[in-house]
Amino acid sequence: MDERRTVKVSKYLSKHLRHQPERIGLTLDAQGWVPIDDLLNAAARHHFPISRAELDHVVAANDKQRFAVADDRIRASQGHTVAVDLGLPPAEPPPYLYHGTVGRALDAIRVEGLRPMNRTHVHLSPDRETATRVGARRGRPVVLSVDAAGMHRAGHTFWVSANGVWLTDAVPAEFLRLPG
Repeated sequence: MDERRTVKVSKYLSKHLRHQPERIGLTLDAQGWVPIDDLLNAAARHHFPISRAELDHVVAANDKQRFAVADDRIRASQGHTVAVDLGLPPAEPPPYLYHGTVGRALDAIRVEGLRPMNRTHVHLSPDRETATRVGARRGRPVVLSVDAAGMHRAGHTFWVSANGVWLTDAVPAEFLRLPG
């Protein structure tokens, strides 16, 4: 499978497993799962046929492990804008987590902290390198340090997805270390 097709299928899956399942007639269960056959049939009906081999390749090759497969079902690992309960148990975070963003967002972040925006959770990275790659998707990256241990002691809940992305409802500004 060539790289362009891999990216195209990955973006298609993200769109329909995270944001707009109804657009192609899918119904996610409460935890975000959908039968793989339903997904493949819906994609074909909407003029974007995906073979099972292509799907398996995209799931296995995705460097961020955006998708999970179990019992002939598939779901996005996190990043949903539709309501789902990923069923993740609360987890004790490491002392610090990181968030990649861009400079133009810093003024709002200083005032409001990190909010999930249109997603269900704020996404945090376990290391600076990953946060840098995340921030670079939208311009010159800025990496923020999050006092995750302090948040946890203050009663904030964290979850960690199967692909190692840390999730929380919001990060108040007082738990952020911003540049400058």
